[in-house]
Amino acid sequence: MRRPALIAQQAGRPTGLLGRLLLKLMAHETRSFNREVLDVLAPADGERMVEVGFGHGSALAEIAGASPRAELAGIDVSDDAARVAARRCRVALAAGRLDLRVGDGADLPWPDATFDKAFAVHTVYFWSDPLRNLRELRRVLRPGGLLVLGLRERSPAAIASFPPPTYHFYSDDELAAFLRTAGFGEVDVRMARSGAGDLRIVVSLAQSAHS
Repeated sequence: MRRPALIAQQAGRPTGLLGRLLLKLMAHETRSFNREVLDVLAPADGERMVEVGFGHGSALAEIAGASPRAELAGIDVSDDAARVAARRCRVALAAGRLDLRVGDGADLPWPDATFDKAFAVHTVYFWSDPLRNLRELRRVLRPGGLLVLGLRERSPAAIASFPPPTYHFYSDDELAAFLRTAGFGEVDVRMARSGAGDLRIVVSLAQSAHS
């Protein structure tokens, strides 16, 4: 069923009461897929990790609970999402283990080579310039750092259900080309177990500047 335009816009930038309600729904709807992505990310104590588009904050909260000595960060365009995520992640925030920011993933506020791992789930569709976002992710990852993207591949069903221009879907080949151009190495695209068959987990490593 095609999502109304207003709901689609809220998914990209949750705002107000409707946005907060949608975040709660999304936390439930995306739980299985988020866990698949985190299984691939394989968070570990001592690592520095960042999520672009943290939304409801469930993934960061799960990592914080499972890896109590990991250092975490996240950025999202929505002030309301940041407040929801801050409540969900209040223990990690209070301990100084989590840096939550409001801002655009196309201009990340962290220095070069800050993180060991980075991930983003269901956010690629909303990037106005995906190549710029991926270059920023490459910049803040150390050489050899892991990037994991969770997304819905472009398909007739996806386009029919999620209206343009808010959503922009990509094929596996398009994403692989973006990643290589942005400074990532070999791209591994995996079909997710959850969903209707068009969910993908895309994995790649940051190349060194001289690769």
